[in-house]
Amino acid sequence: MTSTHAFWLAGRQVAGEDTFDVTNPWDGRLVGKVGVPTDAQVEEAVAAAYAVRDEFAATPAHVRAAALDHVSKRLVERTEEIAQLISAENGKPIKWARGEVGRAVSVFRFAAEEARRFNGGDAQRLDTDAGGQGRLALTRRFPKGVVLGIAPFNFPLNLCAHKIAPAIAAGAPIILKPAPATPLSGLILGELLAETDLPAGSWSILPVANDKMPALVQDERLPVISFTGSEKVGYAIMDSVPRKHCTLELGGNGAAVVLADYASDEDLDWAAGRIATFSNYQGGQSCISVQRVIADASVYERLLPRIVAAVEAQVTGDPSDPKTDVGPLVSEDAAKRVESWVQEAVEAGATLHAGGKRDGASYAPTVLTDVPSEVTISCEEVFGPVLTVQKVNGEAEAFAAVNDSKYGLQAGVFTHDLQTAFRAHRALAVGGVVVGDVPSYRADQMPYGGVKQSGVGREGVKFAMDDYTYERVLVLTGLAL
Repeated sequence: MTSTHAFWLAGRQVAGEDTFDVTNPWDGRLVGKVGVPTDAQVEEAVAAAYAVRDEFAATPAHVRAAALDHVSKRLVERTEEIAQLISAENGKPIKWARGEVGRAVSVFRFAAEEARRFNGGDAQRLDTDAGGQGRLALTRRFPKGVVLGIAPFNFPLNLCAHKIAPAIAAGAPIILKPAPATPLSGLILGELLAETDLPAGSWSILPVANDKMPALVQDERLPVISFTGSEKVGYAIMDSVPRKHCTLELGGNGAAVVLADYASDEDLDWAAGRIATFSNYQGGQSCISVQRVIADASVYERLLPRIVAAVEAQVTGDPSDPKTDVGPLVSEDAAKRVESWVQEAVEAGATLHAGGKRDGASYAPTVLTDVPSEVTISCEEVFGPVLTVQKVNGEAEAFAAVNDSKYGLQAGVFTHDLQTAFRAHRALAVGGVVVGDVPSYRADQMPYGGVKQSGVGREGVKFAMDDYTYERVLVLTGLAL
C-alpha cells in the first residue's frame, strides 16, 4: 500500500483534509499521496512564523549551527533512501539523484559553518571627520523577517535545501512550498528538522497548490520571497509585490563556447564529452544545462562529430538503473513541448544530427545545427535534452553570440588563454563564467544567479543569507579610540 505523507506545520507533522497523488514520470506508478494544507492550516503556519521571528533571530548561533549540522549528517545516513525517492518522484537517473543528496549534505554543512561566522560585526572608526570624534560604528545584519521559499521540481531536495538552510543560518523563519510534482523530497527535510531543537514555528513545509500561492505571496507577514522557477512566474511575483524583497533564480539557455586555441584532439574530446553529458543530465531540466554550443570555425568541423557521437552514447532508459544517463522529463506534456519546439526548428531549416524522437515522457538526446535565430528553441529555455551547435569566426563573434539572448545565467568558455578568460569575464553578460568547462558547473557555496531575464539576487549559502538580512548600524559615543 502506498503511504500518505503528512506535511510540516510549525515544526510538527500534520495531515490535511485532502490529498494529491505523486506519480513516477517514467512508468506512471503511484509513488505516494501527500496531504494538502487547508487555508486555516496555512494561516496557522504563517502566524506561527511571524510570532516567532524575534525569538528565532535571537537564537544562539550554536543552536542554529547544531540543527544544520544534524540535518547534514542525517542526509548522509539516509542517502540511498532519499536518492531512490528523488528518482521515483522526479524521474531523475539514480546516479544523478545520489549526487543531489550529496550536494544537499554540503549545503547544510556550509550553512552550519556560516551560522557560526555570521554577524560578528564590522567596526568602523568615525573620527575620520571632526564630527565623529570618540565615535565608533558597529554594523551587524538582522533578518528582514519570515522567508517564503518556493522551490522547483528539477532539484527537489537540493533547491529546497538552498531555501531552508540559509534562512535557518541567518535566524529567519521560513515557510517552504515544494513543487507540486515533487514534494516528497522536501518533506523528508521536515523529518530531519523535526529532530532538532529549533523553536516551534521557525519552519514549515507546506505542499500548497499553485493556485493558493497568490495569497501567500501577498501576505505582508512574509516580507522576503525566494523563488526558483520560470521567468514568467518569477517576474509576475515580483511585479505583484514591489515593496517586498524578492530573490529570483529563473531560466537560462546556457552557452558553451569552444575557442580556436582549444584545438587538440584531447581538448575536443574533453569538450564534447562534457557538453554531451551536461546538455542531457537531469533530462536537460537544469537552468544551466548546455543548450547552445558556439564553436570557432577553426574547430567546428572536428568538434561537431565528436559532440554527436558523445550525445548518441548517452544511455537512456529506466532512471532506477545505475547505468542510465538520461531519464524522462517530469511529465509527458513537458516532453511534448520539447518535441514541438524541435519540430518547429527542423521545419524552419535546422539540421537534425541526433535524437528528435519522443516516447511518452522521454525525449531522445538531440543535436541540431543551422537553427534559425527566430525559432522558439533559439530564443527560449528548452528545459529538455536538446543542444544546438553554431559556427562563429573568432572570439568577438563568439562572445556576441552568447550575449544575444534575453537570459544571462552562466556561460562556459573552453580556452587555455588566461587573458581570454579575463576578457570573457568582462564581456559576457551572465552571472557566472566557467573557464575550461561547461556552464553547468555549480559549487553550492559560490554566488549563483543571473542577469537580464535570468533573475535577481544570488543563491549560495552566504549570499542568500545576505539577501535574507539587512544591515543595522550601532553608533557608540564617547570612546577613547
